[in-house]
Amino acid sequence: MDRDHLSHSPAPTRTALARVGAALCWLIAALACAWIAWCTAIGPLMRADAGLAAFRWTNGVAFVAMFVVCFGIVWLLVRSAHRAADSDTRTTASLGGAADSTAHLSDSAHRTSAPAAHLAGRTIALPPRTARFFAAAGRLTVRATRNWRRIWLVIAIGWLWIPTTLLVAYGADILSQTREFAWAWNQWTGLEQPYIGFFSFVPMDIYPTAHYMWSTDPTYLTDQHNIVLTVIYGASAALSRYLTGSNDAGFVVLAALQWLFAGFCCASAANRFFNLPWIPRTASAPHTHPDYAHPERLRTATPIDFAHPERGPRIHTLTAHTPAPAGPLARALVMLLFLCCPLVTFSTISLTKSPLFAFAFTWWFGLMYELYMTHRNAPARPQRTRPVTIAALVVSCVVMLVSAKYAWYILMIQVVLSLLADRRRWRLYLLTLLLPTVLVHGAIAMLIGSGAIIGGDPIESRGAQLQMIARVAQRNPGAIPESAARKLAPIFNIDQMAQAYRSEDADPVKSSGIQSKKVSYRWRSVTAEDMKQFNAAWLEIVRADPQTAFDALFAKSYGYFDVFDPPYVPMSYYVDNDYVQQSNTWIKHYNHDWRGGVAHVVRQWSRIPVLGWVTHGNFYVTLTLLIGAAELALRRWRALSWHMPLLLLMGVMITAPANNFERHMLPIAFVFGFMCITFARDNRGGSWVHGPARGTAHDSPRA
Repeated sequence: MDRDHLSHSPAPTRTALARVGAALCWLIAALACAWIAWCTAIGPLMRADAGLAAFRWTNGVAFVAMFVVCFGIVWLLVRSAHRAADSDTRTTASLGGAADSTAHLSDSAHRTSAPAAHLAGRTIALPPRTARFFAAAGRLTVRATRNWRRIWLVIAIGWLWIPTTLLVAYGADILSQTREFAWAWNQWTGLEQPYIGFFSFVPMDIYPTAHYMWSTDPTYLTDQHNIVLTVIYGASAALSRYLTGSNDAGFVVLAALQWLFAGFCCASAANRFFNLPWIPRTASAPHTHPDYAHPERLRTATPIDFAHPERGPRIHTLTAHTPAPAGPLARALVMLLFLCCPLVTFSTISLTKSPLFAFAFTWWFGLMYELYMTHRNAPARPQRTRPVTIAALVVSCVVMLVSAKYAWYILMIQVVLSLLADRRRWRLYLLTLLLPTVLVHGAIAMLIGSGAIIGGDPIESRGAQLQMIARVAQRNPGAIPESAARKLAPIFNIDQMAQAYRSEDADPVKSSGIQSKKVSYRWRSVTAEDMKQFNAAWLEIVRADPQTAFDALFAKSYGYFDVFDPPYVPMSYYVDNDYVQQSNTWIKHYNHDWRGGVAHVVRQWSRIPVLGWVTHGNFYVTLTLLIGAAELALRRWRALSWHMPLLLLMGVMITAPANNFERHMLPIAFVFGFMCITFARDNRGGSWVHGPARGTAHDSPRA
């Protein structure tokens, strides 16, 4: 009877479900590794424009080798997390009380005062001079990055050469935006201009935006690059023309303002990851305490009392799961990335929507980390969030929304995930994430609906489909069914589509560019009813020739996950192109050769095997995906809930018009160092708990 009862007890069922869940998590992690391995294996084929038909055993070997490397990295990350958790458990159990903890702290302080380096759990003796040098460098690094103002100052000094010698960097987008605003201004001042016409060519035709989307009353402003940014850029350029006779001064001022904003965003995020500023700082536990450079000593220290800055004295506990501020090495590596990586430095003055979004995203990412670290489940009352954090969340969300249109998708999904992971603070997420999204996106939708501005053409988001159709039209036109050709005829000129096809970029297929472009997309005559047939025609073509179609899909997306693939458009392009070097009034004469020399040095650096990878966005995308896979294998659901935007950004890359376009990878590259700090800190314990001494709550590092 007892045996039968035991056989039907819920414990074995829970154990079985846990095993199934763990297996599914590992399976998904393996699929992420397989995707990276696949993109790497087919990379040589896609660069040679050969397609999957040329897949050989050598590509299979490359797939297996890359999969082993990627899965090995994930396995090592998971193993390091388990070892750190087990080490913490053994250390806590060995202390046996406050007295033992004090003795352990004293012994630890005595041992660490000797000249030694701690690497992978081993202590390596160093020569006295070397030890003193590293100790001094560590103290200097910690002091220089003690708060956001000092970090911003360090960044500003390190970046000072960028706006002073390069002034500004930009491409075609800002010129289109200033042209839009200029035409709109002419309309507002009563100047007669062409509007809809088969032979006319106005700013909205450059992208192009289909005429069926234009309002009846003439308007020249569009939401193609986000209307708010278009108005700001256009108005600045117009004022510059009024005062100086050219756009150049306006562009330089905009670049300087973005440079300042970029420094602030990086400093604010770094401060939250380095110094944990929401922890009250008092004389008894300042952030400059020497133990903060040695988390193992701080975690095993006796409880420390804090004085609450708002409600007077109150006892708080620094538990074994309290995270310590980042050590000197982590700070130095992150600051080195910000100060030296061309992805960051060139982005500070690049007047395109992606860098602005990336810096605002970095700021927002740091704010979300504070919410993640102050989460608690046990107390009945939710954690009080600092007012400065609430205000910063709202502003950062607004900047993201006005710089990139896809930001509202990311924020809406993040609202849902945040409510699931931290439902006690649901009002906070509705106020700081949902409300700005609804207001900004809703206001723009109302402007489009009223005819005040023209919405962005949905053809922009169909880059993958366009490439699949165009490749079949070029490589195997006989495979296109007649019914699909009839459905496409009002939308595209299939012959021109085939001629315009380039495997790396969908812009030529959708007729983006100046008036002399090939008219592949019939934007002048296509209607909304015609567009309803597009998906059906695409499906028919894919079914007729799936191999060629998927060749096109992989050719425009593999580079984002292949570290051996050089960037299609690097950030150095915006520093040294014809728009900056030739097509302006006086910027082209300012350090013309220096600008070209800087871009040349960066291009040469990026070509160096392995060492050049740090200048490529796909290097950070690949490693971020592997860290996310490790978090999934560890089932760190709350960490994944606020890291999900990084995965969503990878989806944006795949659907983007071009392959391996570095500006789409900037947000992930900027926060990569912070994600590494998060992973290592989660290995060592849970989140900071701001509660009374009578009880604490924390998340398991494996929860």
